[in-house]
Amino acid sequence: MCAETPDYKDTLALPKTDFPMRAGLPKREPGWLDRWEKIGIYDRLRAKEGRPDFVLHDGPPYANGNLHIGHALNKVLKDFIVRSQQMLGHDARYIPGWDCHGLPIEWKIEEQYRKKGKNKDEVPVIDFRQECRKFAEGWIDVQRKEFQRLGVTGNWPDPYLTMNFHAERVIAEEFMKFLMNGTLYQGSKPVMWSPVEKTALAEAEIEYHDHKSHTIWVPFKVASGSDALADARIVIWTTTPWTIPSNKAVAYNPSISYGLYEVTGTPEESWVKVGDTYVLADALAEDVLSKSRLESGQWTRLRDVTADELGALTLAHPFRGLAEADGFWDYDVPMIDGDHVTDDAGTGFVHTAPSHGADDYECFVKRNWIDRMTHNVGEDSEFLPHVPIFAGLQVFDRKGKEGKANTAVINKLVEVGGLIARGRISHSYPHSWRSKAPVIFRNTPQWFAAIDRDVNDGQDTYGKTIRERALTSIDQLVEWTPQTGRNRLYSMIEARPDWVLSRQRAWGVPLTCFVKKGALPTDEDFLLRNEQINARIAEAFEAEGADAWYQENAKERFLGNIVNPNDYEQVFDILDVWFDSGSTHAFVLRDREDGSKDGIADLYLEGTDQHRGWFHSSMLQACGTKGRAPYRGVLTHGFTLDEKGNKMSKSLGNTVAPEDVTKQYGADILRLWVAQSDYTADLRIGQEILKGVADSYRRLRNTMRYMLGAVSHYDESQKVAPEDMPELEQYILHRLAELDVVVREGYKKYDFQGVFSQIFHFCTLDLSAFYFDIRKDALYCDGDTLRRRSARTVMDILFHRLTTWLAPILVFTMEEVWLERFPGDDSSVHLTDIPETPAAWLNPDLAAKWQSIRRTRRVVTAALEVQRTDKVIGSSLEAAPVVHVSEDMLATLKSVDFEDVIITSDVSLTSDPSPAEAFRVPETEGVGVVFEKAEGAKCQRCWKFLPDVGQHKHPGTCKRCSDALG
Repeated sequence: MCAETPDYKDTLALPKTDFPMRAGLPKREPGWLDRWEKIGIYDRLRAKEGRPDFVLHDGPPYANGNLHIGHALNKVLKDFIVRSQQMLGHDARYIPGWDCHGLPIEWKIEEQYRKKGKNKDEVPVIDFRQECRKFAEGWIDVQRKEFQRLGVTGNWPDPYLTMNFHAERVIAEEFMKFLMNGTLYQGSKPVMWSPVEKTALAEAEIEYHDHKSHTIWVPFKVASGSDALADARIVIWTTTPWTIPSNKAVAYNPSISYGLYEVTGTPEESWVKVGDTYVLADALAEDVLSKSRLESGQWTRLRDVTADELGALTLAHPFRGLAEADGFWDYDVPMIDGDHVTDDAGTGFVHTAPSHGADDYECFVKRNWIDRMTHNVGEDSEFLPHVPIFAGLQVFDRKGKEGKANTAVINKLVEVGGLIARGRISHSYPHSWRSKAPVIFRNTPQWFAAIDRDVNDGQDTYGKTIRERALTSIDQLVEWTPQTGRNRLYSMIEARPDWVLSRQRAWGVPLTCFVKKGALPTDEDFLLRNEQINARIAEAFEAEGADAWYQENAKERFLGNIVNPNDYEQVFDILDVWFDSGSTHAFVLRDREDGSKDGIADLYLEGTDQHRGWFHSSMLQACGTKGRAPYRGVLTHGFTLDEKGNKMSKSLGNTVAPEDVTKQYGADILRLWVAQSDYTADLRIGQEILKGVADSYRRLRNTMRYMLGAVSHYDESQKVAPEDMPELEQYILHRLAELDVVVREGYKKYDFQGVFSQIFHFCTLDLSAFYFDIRKDALYCDGDTLRRRSARTVMDILFHRLTTWLAPILVFTMEEVWLERFPGDDSSVHLTDIPETPAAWLNPDLAAKWQSIRRTRRVVTAALEVQRTDKVIGSSLEAAPVVHVSEDMLATLKSVDFEDVIITSDVSLTSDPSPAEAFRVPETEGVGVVFEKAEGAKCQRCWKFLPDVGQHKHPGTCKRCSDALG
C-alpha cells in the first residue's frame, strides 16, 4: 500500500458480536439453569392456552444411587421430545417420577443393620419402612439435581413418587380392582425365587448369565406296565440334581422315535453293565451311551419302543426303597406325554418335578394333579426338615454360592446305582438382576393375576381377558418406535404365564386383601370382596400412607362393623414393584391436573429391557383396570457401551459418568452425543467419541457466531421481500423450506440423529462452506445495496430457524445465542416456537439450477486450490480463471455473477472445448478450468484485482468500494 493510500479497514462492515468462540460450558451452564428457574420457564409455557396436549409419561428410575450414562441417555431423549413437541406448538408437559419401594432399598437398610449388629426381624415394621422412605428421599434429591444439570425440563418441584401417600392409595385401589374383578387368586406354583433376597421374582427381574451346573443322567427302573420292558430303564438328563428328590413323573413326546438299547461291552470304569437295557431317543442314544464311557460297538439297538408302550409304564423313583427314607419316595412315577420334550439334547425324556419347573407344573395342571405337588424346598433354598437324608442342605447359600444340595443328591444316586453318567456344563441360567445371584424355581404360595380369565369389569372393547386386551392394544392402539418393539412385547405377552403379584418383603404397598380362615384358595368365599372395606383402606392410605396397614389393630379398623374381623386373616405380602410402576398411569396421568385429559400418555420411552419391565407391567396393569394400554406410543432405545463396544462395568473401569462429562465438556456435549447417535441400537461412548462430538460442536458454534456478527444491528427496516432478493438468497430460502419439512417430520418421528445431521450438514456445507463464504464480500464491502440487505434478511431468517431447530438439543448454547441477540430479563429461546416457514419459498427449478452451479463451482475451487498449494497465488481473488462448460451451462453461469460465486476477481466463461491442460474432476463431466491471473490492481478495501482500481474518488479502490464510501 502506498503511503498516501488510506487504511480502509474501519470502513468495512465487519461482523460484530461478543459471542465467545470458547464456550466454557461446564462453568456457564449452571447459570442458565438458575436463570430458567428464576423466570419460571416451565410454568410460563403452561400458561400458553389453546395448544393441543402432548404428554410423555416418565418411567420412574429407582431411587438408590447416582446416575449412570444410561440414565442420562434416557432423560436427554425424553427432553428432546418434550422440548421439540412444545416448540412445534403443543403443550408438552413432563412430570418426572421415581420408583421408591422394593428390595434394593430394603437391602441397603438391612446392610446398615448388619453393620450395627441389628436384626431386621426385631425392628418394628413401621420403623423399618420409615428408614426405607428416608433412604429413598435422600437419593431422589441427589438424582433430581443430576437430571436438572443435564438441562432436562419438567415439573421438578412436584415430581411423582410411588411412595407418596396418594400414590400408595391408588396403587392399593388398582390392586383392589383385580380383587373385585375376579382376576386375583392365590396359587401354589413354581416361581422364580431368589435365595439371596428371599423373595419371588417376576420375569422382568430376571436376567440370564453363564453358570456352571452339574449334569447327570439318571436311569428310572420300570415298576409296572410292560413285561417286555420290565428290566429296561428310562434315562433322564437334568442340570438340577437337587430337584430329583421332588420328581413326580417322567415325560416323553409321542412324535419322537425311541429305541431299546442293550449294553454289549463296557470299559473298566463305567456305571453301566453288560446286559443292561435302556430306552432312549434314537437321535440321542449315541451321545448318552458315549457319556457313559461306552465306545462304538459296545451297545446294540434291540427294537423300537412305541409311544403306547411308554404311556403304559409306571416307574420307580431312584430313591425308592431306601431304608433311611422310611418310604418317602416309595410312590409310583407315571410316564406322561408332553410337547415340551425334544430330542435336541438330553435323552428324549424329561424328569418332571412340578414344584420346580414351569413346563412340569403345566403338565400337572392339565391332568388336575395339583395335589401331587411337593413342598420340599424352603425360602433359603434348603431342603425342609421333612425331607429324608437331605434336610437342611441348600442349593445356594445367602451369597448366591453353590450349597451342598446338588453334590449330596448326586452322591446318594451313585450309592444306589442311580447314575449312568455325570458331568459339568456351562449354560445360560436365570439370575436376579439386582443381586446377580442365581435363582431357583420353587413352589410356594403366591398371589397371581390371571391373564386368561374373563375380567368382570364391563370394559370389553378390546377383549375379555388381560391377555386379549394387551395383544389387541399392541396391534391396534400403539405406535412403536422402532417397530421391532411391537414384535418383542407381543411375543412376550402372547407366551407369558399369570402375573406373580406378591413379594415376601416389607417395603412397599401391601396386598390390601383379607382371606377367610379355614377356607381353601379354590373356595368361592376365600377372598373377602367388599367395596365399603376397600373405601376404608383407600381413605386411610390417602391420609397416612401404606403404613396404615401395619398399625396395631389394622384388621379391626378396616373390617369392624362390616364383617367379623376374627373370621379373616390379613395378607402381609407386598406388591411387586412392577405393579407400583405399572399403576403410575392412574395416579399421574389420570389424577394430576398436569397429567393427561383421558389418562393415557402419548408416549412411554425407556430402554429395550423395559419390554419385559415397565412397558410390560404397565400394559398388564392397565388392561386389568381400564381395559386397554395406558399409552399411544412406545419408543425404545439401546444400551450404552464403551468405545470398543463392551458392556460398561465398574470392575473393568470403563464406565462413563454423566457428572464427569458435564464437568469436562458440559451437558450440551453430552446431549449432542445423544443427538448424533442412533439410539435404536446400542450406543458407544468414551473419550475419543466425546472429542469428536466436541469438534462438531465447535464447528456449529462457529456458524452461529458468524451469523450473530452478520445480523448485528439488523432491524425490520432493512428487510427485503423474498421475491426481490437475488437468486442466491432465494436458493438459500428454498433450502431452508426443504429443511423445515425435514426438521418438523424428524422431530415428530423422534429421529433426532436425522434432524441434527441434516441441520449440521446445512450449516457446514450450505452455509459456512458456500453461502457465508460467497456473501462475506457483499456483507463487508457493499454499501446499502439490495444484495447486502437481502443477505442480512436471510441471515435474520436463518437465525430464527437455526436457534429454534437446535434449541431442543443444545439447550444451553441456543439460549446463549438467543440472548446474545435478544437480551432481557424475560427473554429465552425456550419460550418461542419454531417459526412457520412459507411453502412459497420452495423453488425446485431454481434449486436444480443452483445445484448445477455448485457442481461447477466445486471444480473451479479445486483448480484454484492446486494453484494455492503450488504458491502461484495466495488468495482466490488473484485469479480470473477460464471456465469451459457446455452451451446450456454457459447460459446458466452467465445469468449469475459467477465470479462472486467462485470468489475470484473475474472469470471467463466459454463453451469452447476444454484444452488438454484444463483442470478437470472425473465425477463432474463437461467442466474444464484453465487458470489465469486477474488483471488490474488490488483494491485496498475489498482486495479484488480489477482494472478500474485507482480511477475513482477514493484512492486505491474499485468503483463498488468508492461508491460505498460515498
